[in-house]
Amino acid sequence: MRKGVKFRAYPNKEQINLINQTFGCCRLIYNKGLAMRNDGYTKGQKVNYNDTSAMLTELKKTEEFAFLKLVDSMALQQSLRDLDRGFVNFFEKRASHPQFKSKHSSHQSYRTLNQDNNIRITGNRIKLPKLGYVKIKQSMRVGKINNVTIERTPTGKYFVVLNVDFEPELRPNNGGSIGIDVGIKEFYTESRGNVVDNPKYLEKSMRKLKREQRKLSRMIESHIIGYKKGKKGGRIPVYDKPLNECTNVQKQRMVVAKLHEKISNQRNDFLQKQSTMLVRENQTICIEDLNVKGMVKNHKLAQHISSVSWSKFFDMLEYKAQWYGNDIIRIPAMYPSSQICSCCGYKYPLVKNLYIRKWTCPNCGILHDRNINAGINILNKGLELLTA
Repeated sequence: MRKGVKFRAYPNKEQINLINQTFGCCRLIYNKGLAMRNDGYTKGQKVNYNDTSAMLTELKKTEEFAFLKLVDSMALQQSLRDLDRGFVNFFEKRASHPQFKSKHSSHQSYRTLNQDNNIRITGNRIKLPKLGYVKIKQSMRVGKINNVTIERTPTGKYFVVLNVDFEPELRPNNGGSIGIDVGIKEFYTESRGNVVDNPKYLEKSMRKLKREQRKLSRMIESHIIGYKKGKKGGRIPVYDKPLNECTNVQKQRMVVAKLHEKISNQRNDFLQKQSTMLVRENQTICIEDLNVKGMVKNHKLAQHISSVSWSKFFDMLEYKAQWYGNDIIRIPAMYPSSQICSCCGYKYPLVKNLYIRKWTCPNCGILHDRNINAGINILNKGLELLTA
């Protein structure tokens, strides 16, 4: 199997300049390839990867774009392959139409392939094409490296993400079976009655985040000297000087970016620990197949649903279960797990009201906790699907 391994990188000044230059060249080629495909579409022509690759070859021969020869050629080719994959996903209705990339984006990255062992780890350094040996903080050993993605975060940190081959080993677990009902107030409730509270990292930092974001907005507003009319009729702010030359604005942007990064790291750490614990303790894990994209369209709950990260949690459970031989059973989203009595099977429609947290079954008289009852029903339905 393959997996991604992420290490912090510490490039020197020369390497940073070359990495940033590679970001710009890959972005340029991607945008030119996208423009070429869009123009071909308007003219009724079909433009594929081979056509854009030929365009790149011709650009390198011109004096105007001779700087493209200074960066990793494989990275430029991979940017065109990413564009091609974006159109494949678009036509198969898995993603929206590819958009032009901006140099003002806070997150930049490029990918390159390992050919003839030109990417390898030696000691505490990794050898990368054109960059040479870059210092990294290696936290684990890795197998064969297939490709590597170099990325720069909004806080100015550099990382290398390695796609490596590895042989997963089946891990012994307690052999249990569990049903999980996720929520917002409680992160999830087990069919055994255990409840894991939602840590609410975003909500706890929201006051400070709003304060720092307002500071940034006021700084940006103070540099606006007027507005001009945009192409689509909207107003575009005109600044007295470029914002990237405003030291205080950039400092405040870094403060906001670090807050977002801290929240993201806290959330990822929590999700990793919870998913690993569940996979180690249970052989069969039953979860709901929720339509999270549809649920976030509810503007009253969108922020809370996005903050709790159900989709990411389910993805972690699935790939770890695939590695270590566990069973993940997804229950259909329309299954009324909260409305069915887990003792007698009676369906009580009034429990659709989310304000009802405890209810008594009219048929057998058993008092149910809404989430625990749902977890038991999810487990029973999952075991039924597993044996079907």
